[in-house]
Parts: sequence; structure tokens; C-alpha cells
Amino acid sequence: MKVCCIGCGYVGLVAGTCLADMGNDVICVDVDKNKINSLKKGVIPIYEPGLKDMLDRNARERRITFTTNIKEGVQKSEVIFIAVGTPPDSNNYADISAITSVAKNIGSYMNGYKVIVNKSTVPVGTLDKIGKIIKSSQNKPYKFDLVSNPEFMREGEAIKDFTNPDRIIIGVNSEKPKHIITSIYSGISRTDKPIMFTDIRSAELIKYASNAMLATRISFMNEIAQLCEKVGGDIKTIAKGIGLDTRIGPRFLQAGIGYGGSCFPKDVKALIQILKSNGVEPRITKAVDEVNEQQKRSLLLKIKKLVPELNGKCVAIWGLAFKPKTDDMREAPSITVIHQLQDLGAKIRAFDPEAQENAKRIFKNVVYCKDPYSTLKGCDALVIVTEWNEFRDLDLKKVKKLLKHPNVIDGRNIYEPQEMKEIGFNYLCVGRQG
Repeated sequence: MKVCCIGCGYVGLVAGTCLADMGNDVICVDVDKNKINSLKKGVIPIYEPGLKDMLDRNARERRITFTTNIKEGVQKSEVIFIAVGTPPDSNNYADISAITSVAKNIGSYMNGYKVIVNKSTVPVGTLDKIGKIIKSSQNKPYKFDLVSNPEFMREGEAIKDFTNPDRIIIGVNSEKPKHIITSIYSGISRTDKPIMFTDIRSAELIKYASNAMLATRISFMNEIAQLCEKVGGDIKTIAKGIGLDTRIGPRFLQAGIGYGGSCFPKDVKALIQILKSNGVEPRITKAVDEVNEQQKRSLLLKIKKLVPELNGKCVAIWGLAFKPKTDDMREAPSITVIHQLQDLGAKIRAFDPEAQENAKRIFKNVVYCKDPYSTLKGCDALVIVTEWNEFRDLDLKKVKKLLKHPNVIDGRNIYEPQEMKEIGFNYLCVGRQG
């Protein structure tokens, strides 16, 4: 199948590369000339395990190419995937201006029947708008079908999630595109991963509802963690006990310092606005967002318990990305934590295996270090913000020696409180007792 993927950001680049690896001929289009030139040289703009190897292999075999020429992409393709950004506007609505711009270009360059597949996260009813824009932009009245195909890729696990998904959601309002999209995903569906066909509006809502539900589980556990700290209790034990209930399951029950990234914060806030604009009071969704924002700020209170006067003190930060296996700094809890510490006069030394270059665009006056141990030099406290696996197996006695004072604030519960106190740390974590 000849496929065009418009947008070479996180979703578009992973989707385009995986579609090529499944045997399709893929043209990836983006307006960013520097990004396209880098991709042509095999330099990818994001960190995602396995992506570069897959991209290099398919580029060598000429199953994937990159261009800024959207006309070429549209006219040479049977199926066009839209994977451009929908960032929040000043009111936290999803900004769909990039999608409407793409729709105008698709309409004006169409040269025959096309299936137009939206993978961008959009408010319900967006594809109706896209359809009208495409029709009004056409030079000739070519037929086309619209499909909503939301993505469910986790950063750090994106290739696995695309090629071995829990489910593939296909929103269509006619029969013809069903067969075409089924053909594209035939390699995946043969692995018994279900393709679920819905109407377009339900597919648009499934994406928001899925992310909001996962965010709800995280915020709920963070609220229970706060209760644990007040009355005594271990949030990890509670999570295990809850997760053994087959109606609930164990995933997304880990307490910490809040969720971040490109999806949950944006989509929860956008869903709040969608609910409001349709006359539905967003009581639960609003509370999820409020608990998360509170949780990001809560780590400072723990830090101040061990280092009451932060002015002039040095704090080590382990982890900057919003989660492991990515370099994504969007809505990362580290942003809140570091800015809070700097506002109180603290000096920051930081380490992250992948996100330091992106972090440099956000923070001023931060010393970036080459490894976890060197980060600790002369520090009055260590704060763990991202749960990279390499932090779990370090020599903790060496960590204690390197710190000026043995204060550890673990925002991700990666260590056992009793073991840390036996080593001699002043140790605080989330929702667990010493």
C-alpha cells in the first residue's frame, strides 16, 4: 500500500516507520526543513528505543522517504495519515489549526480517491470539520473517506505498542475504507490483536476517555498515598492488594509525584473543556487534574523536612524526563520541582540518561552531570524524580559517602525505606513509612 504520513513528530515518525516495516511504501511529510534534512541523514529528533535501527533498515530498502513536499505525498499515496500536533491553546482546548491547514492542502492537491486517516488527538467532531474543509478546498470533486484511528503508543514502548497493540480502534462511517485499513493492519491483526470498528465520533472519544481513565488511576493512588502518610500505611502494599482484584488489575496503580508527558496532562485538560462546552460538569476529570498538579508540588514539602533552609544549599536531581525510556520533557514533574527549588535559592546538579539536551532549553543555572554518582558531589540532598532503571542498582553506600548530607527524597518509590534507613540515609518517599 502507498501511504503518506503527514507530521514527523513522535506519533507520525513512529507510525510511518512501523507502517514501512510492515511492507508499505511510506512518504513522510513535515514542514520543518531541518527535521526532514536530518531524517534523510538518519538522524532522528526523538529518543525512542529501537526506532533508529528500524528507520535505517527501511530507509536502506527505500520503503520510507522524507520530504517537505506535501503535494508529492498526497498525490503519490492511496492512504494519508494525519499525525500533526494538537497542543493546548490558552484555554486548554486542543488547537487543531495544524490539522485544518493539512486538510486544506489535501483538498487542493487531491488527484483521485483517498482514505484520510486521522491519528492526531482531536476533540469530538473534528473529522466532520476536516471533511468540510477538504471538500471546499478541492479543485475537482474527488471522493474520499475519513477514518479516525487514535494512537495508544507509550513513549519508550512505542514500537511494541504499534506492532503488538492491545487493540486497534478504527472509526468509520462507510464500508469502503474498512477493507483498505484492514489491509494496512493485516500483519498486526494476524497476531490476534483485535481491530475494533466504531463510528468516527466514538473513536475520537475513546482516545480522550482512555487517557483520562489512566490518569484517574494515577491521581487516585496519589491521593491514597497522601492518606498513607497521615495515618500510616504502605502504598505499594495497598497497590498490590487492589491490583489483585481482577476487576481492577495492577497497572497504573503506582503512586509518585504525578504524571506528565505529551498526552495525559493535555488530554485531561482538553477533556475538561470538551465536557464543559457540551454542558457536562467535569467533576471527576477536574479533580484528576487538580490532584496531579498538587502532587507535583508536594515533593518540595518533603525536601524541606530534611533541608528546612534551601537558600544556598545544593540539591542533586536524578531524572529529568517525565518518564523513563524517553527524552520528553513536556509537562515533566522535574520542571515544577527544579523551579520550586531555584525560587528558594537552591543550587541544582542534575543527571538524566537521555533528556539533558532538552532540559537545557528549559532550565537556567543547572549543572548537568555525566552520571548519577558525579551528580551527588557536595549536595545536601538527593531528589529522585524519574524512575530510570539504572538508579535502582547503584552502590547505595557509595551514594551516601558522596552526599554532603545523607538526605534522599524518593519521588518514585524505587528504594525500600527500611533498607535505606539501615544504610544511614534520612529517607522520605511517597505514601510509605520508614
